[in-house]
Amino acid sequence: MSTEMPPSRAESGDAGKLQILATEHWSLLATRSLTYTESLNRVTIFLAILSGAMIALALVAQVDRFGPAFISIAIPLLTVVLYTGIATIARLHTLNRDDFRWVIGMNRLRHAYLELHPELEPHFIASPYDDMRGALQTLGIDDIRAGRRPGSLFHLLQTLPGMLTVIVAAVGAAIGALAALAIGFPPLGLVLAAAAAFVLVLVLMEIWGRRSVRRLTPSLQPRFPSLPSPSPPGPP
Repeated sequence: MSTEMPPSRAESGDAGKLQILATEHWSLLATRSLTYTESLNRVTIFLAILSGAMIALALVAQVDRFGPAFISIAIPLLTVVLYTGIATIARLHTLNRDDFRWVIGMNRLRHAYLELHPELEPHFIASPYDDMRGALQTLGIDDIRAGRRPGSLFHLLQTLPGMLTVIVAAVGAAIGALAALAIGFPPLGLVLAAAAAFVLVLVLMEIWGRRSVRRLTPSLQPRFPSLPSPSPPGPP
């Protein structure tokens, strides 16, 4: 005759909740993995198109010596590369927003874990809060805690969209220089046209990137905001 006590209804309910939460957690992890895979594939496709365009232009330059035929081929070809780069960056911004959504969902699940077992909090390094501060902590970005702005220009240039923005701006600079060359600008004018096109594309893409980060859907509004940081101790 067995002497084991059957599990209580509360324990059975907690086990069921944990199973559901864990299943959703693994689903979000798998979705994040797919997001990363698509991001890398998009970047690879763009770089392949850019490399092919450079090889084609190098072959044309050997024949025409940067003459009218080269310019008439290079400008449309680089325009296609520029469009591909902008479309790639746009898709990367969308994928980054999706990844932010999955992080918020995982933080909410982690908050539910701690509601069931608050004694596990010291073992978590990711955040159980679903605001911007909690998402950045889960992503490993501690700029807010250190008093720095995570949306600074230098941080954005380190991301995949940021690095591609610099490459796309360089393509825009090449188009500007070729257009100036076709018009008949002097060498100094070519340099100024290239620099102006580079800065223009870089600034426009930077503004676009910041706006894409600031737009949040109502479902991502914080439900479990982070606790206020403790104030530093005053002078003795």
